[in-house]
Amino acid sequence: RGTSVQLTIEREGLENPLVFTLKRDIIKIQSVRSKLLEGNLGYVRLSQFQEATVDDLTTELGKLVSKDIQGLILDLRNNPGGLLTAAVGVSEQFLESGRMVVSIQGRNGKKDEYRASANSKNYQYPMIVLVNHGSASASEIVAAAMQDWGKAVVIGTTTFGKGSVQTILPLSDGSGLRLTTAKYYTPKGKSIHSVGVQPDIVIDPKPIQLAKQETPEGNKDGNSDSSPPSTPAKPPVSPPSANSTPQDKEKEKDQAQPIPPEDLQ
Repeated sequence: RGTSVQLTIEREGLENPLVFTLKRDIIKIQSVRSKLLEGNLGYVRLSQFQEATVDDLTTELGKLVSKDIQGLILDLRNNPGGLLTAAVGVSEQFLESGRMVVSIQGRNGKKDEYRASANSKNYQYPMIVLVNHGSASASEIVAAAMQDWGKAVVIGTTTFGKGSVQTILPLSDGSGLRLTTAKYYTPKGKSIHSVGVQPDIVIDPKPIQLAKQETPEGNKDGNSDSSPPSTPAKPPVSPPSANSTPQDKEKEKDQAQPIPPEDLQ
């Protein structure tokens, strides 16, 4: 921290590389943000689960409650997770004391349960939890707890499915061996690992593609080399009847011919 490092970067179109001098420092990420939406809806965005996340969430929820919110949106999209204790602390904001948040169980059958403490806030607001494929680990623990206890409607796409507990065993040369030693289970006993949390309402936003609007001068982008108009489809021709005369056949032939555009003027 406090020392400098030089980065040499090549960019397309520049003859010489660019040199940037950066000073090393600790980057503090604000993991909790909130705002008041239209209709007195509180919106809380959690980007990570850090040591200060629970305290920051308590502060932001207090601000929203003072504004007499009528509902709450908890946004966990693209939240990769973090500390298990933070996930339990976040869930405590909305669960009654003693309610299970998550359990951990390994191959030996030993089960560790994490429950809401007596200091839980137990906010009782209509709530929506937003998730997507980038929601993982601690995010999935919170979303599953809210879903299993009926505290929120989970909306979005299936989460990542990171429900394993990993333990690092230090080695003599200073390195470490990371082992998967247990799995997380939701309050209803469902495993998250490789499955993820299935949302109650699936919404998969797709990029909107706007159709080009043709103009007399060209297309929407102002280009005059737009593709030529397609040839108008010819009307279907009814097959001649068995009793038709040569005059009838000639008449049907004339009717089957499309009218040239210049004759319509």
